[in-house]
Amino acid sequence: MKFTFSEDQLAIQDAVQRICTQFDDEYWLKKDLEGGFPTDFHQAFAEAGWLGIAMAPEFGGAGLGITEAALMMHTISGSGAGLSGASALHMNIFGLNPVQVFGSEEQKRRFLPPLIAGQDKACFAVTEPDAGLDTTRLQTQAIRQGGQYILSGRKIWISTAQVASKMLIIARTTPLELCARPTHGLSLFYTDLDRSRVEIREIEKMGRKAVDSNMLFIDGLKVPVQDRIGEEGEGFKYLLHGLNPERILIAAEAVGLGQAALNKAVRYAGDRIVFGRPIGANQGIQHPLAQAWTQLEAASLMVYKAAYLYDIGQSCGAEANAAKYLAGEAAFNACQVAMSTLGGMGYAKEYHVERYLRECMIPRIAPVSPQMILCYIAEKVLGLPRSY
Repeated sequence: MKFTFSEDQLAIQDAVQRICTQFDDEYWLKKDLEGGFPTDFHQAFAEAGWLGIAMAPEFGGAGLGITEAALMMHTISGSGAGLSGASALHMNIFGLNPVQVFGSEEQKRRFLPPLIAGQDKACFAVTEPDAGLDTTRLQTQAIRQGGQYILSGRKIWISTAQVASKMLIIARTTPLELCARPTHGLSLFYTDLDRSRVEIREIEKMGRKAVDSNMLFIDGLKVPVQDRIGEEGEGFKYLLHGLNPERILIAAEAVGLGQAALNKAVRYAGDRIVFGRPIGANQGIQHPLAQAWTQLEAASLMVYKAAYLYDIGQSCGAEANAAKYLAGEAAFNACQVAMSTLGGMGYAKEYHVERYLRECMIPRIAPVSPQMILCYIAEKVLGLPRSY
């Protein structure tokens, strides 16, 4: 097992970093203060061909693996863009995995090139107010009428819906009570986000103001049968296929965010003079920073182990979940240590670490809580009885 990146992978890292240098700390501070989707950032990655890093070349993608995608997202977040930058591109990297894997050739040719080129932006509409992580209890319905489905229901915490032109959405096509198993009867669609039938209300939140989060109210949305991905009733299975890549990518972003905070703190500790010496000379400052570094490095190793296993087609559920757990906790610790290192200055927006601390809560609690990951490890890895 190799613990270093190949020359090609390092070249990817370097190319991504060069784009990120065009969008400095002041750019992201302004986005954090004023909001507004980072369209120019998104477009820069589209023009450079990176939005399809893990998609097939015949549709305009680079045909690379989740390892390279994780390295890209790690680099973006670690540049100081944090989750604001990573989330602006996140949907492109993993969101249409079900379309690439389970879509027809016609659907791939219709859907993937515009997304990769940056002409389309997509949102991922799964979560509902009353279902939470229990996806089998979704209440959004899709009723077939001839050559189309009529969708109605509610979705919550839908990122980028304010700017999206497309929506990947799961809905129940067979009532739960008529299904042999709760996972049956759910269907997946990739379709136009028709704002005459979908009311979008932005949710004000504590961080990542540049990338909107929303509540969706769907009333009679008409979706052509041609926009259904795969077989009717098999949508839950298709979603599961994308869970491990999603966990790996958000873990990579969390590691990058933690490293950005740590770098700010180390630089400050070396420059800040108190009582005639840098505060970084004190073990009370050194040790928490050193501990944060070790935790981030350990999380990074698990991220790339999980990505490697996924890319070679081996089971990686435990590793992907462990990576997400370790990275989320390590990022949180690094960000709060950075705040403490800077002291009062850490509380000031101009020093950026308070933004990192607010943003680090995202990979810690989403898309699955650390407690649910521990339940998964206990049951699936350790063989303990299911607790919920």
